[in-house]
Amino acid sequence: MLIFRELRPALSLVVLFTILTGFLLPEAFTGAMQLALPYQANGSLILRNGDIVGSALIGQNFTAPIYFQPRPSALTGTDAKGNSIPTPYDASESGASNLGPTSAALLATVKQRVAAYVKAFGPGPVPADAVTASGSGLDPDISLANALRQAPAVAKARKLPVGSVIGLVQHMTHPAFLGVVGTNHLNVLQLNLALDRLPAA
Repeated sequence: MLIFRELRPALSLVVLFTILTGFLLPEAFTGAMQLALPYQANGSLILRNGDIVGSALIGQNFTAPIYFQPRPSALTGTDAKGNSIPTPYDASESGASNLGPTSAALLATVKQRVAAYVKAFGPGPVPADAVTASGSGLDPDISLANALRQAPAVAKARKLPVGSVIGLVQHMTHPAFLGVVGTNHLNVLQLNLALDRLPAA
């Protein structure tokens, strides 16, 4: 009985804080966010014709020439035999290649990406975000410079005036945070969905 009397305050606190922090506070915060920021609280989901096509927070792998291409993703998984395979933009995981700036493998990968980018979009400066993966592997955005470099090729593939595509890019550009943090950028999924809505030439 003496032991129970000594343990009772501690057990009572465990039960109290379990109920408070495990149930009541999460429910209260969830409810408050559903009221204040429902779009963000539900995953920033993007709809097209009432169907969910993705999230504004997670990149997707667009490869067709009629679409803007996203930032590279270095995510990898394993196949049935345990071999490492690329799994770009796999929303079930997140991570980087962890290769340092002096890595020969990273240098070779970047060179390959630069060559592919120039082949697809023509000679000229290659934006860093076009050939380097983000830390998460899920970056949904590209820089304005990257989008403007891709715009002529996308316009040609869609048989649209270049000015129309560049105008869309500029319209959908988000400025750097406070004008100084980060860079002007665009959400690739939202940009490509808006591109699909442009009238054909």
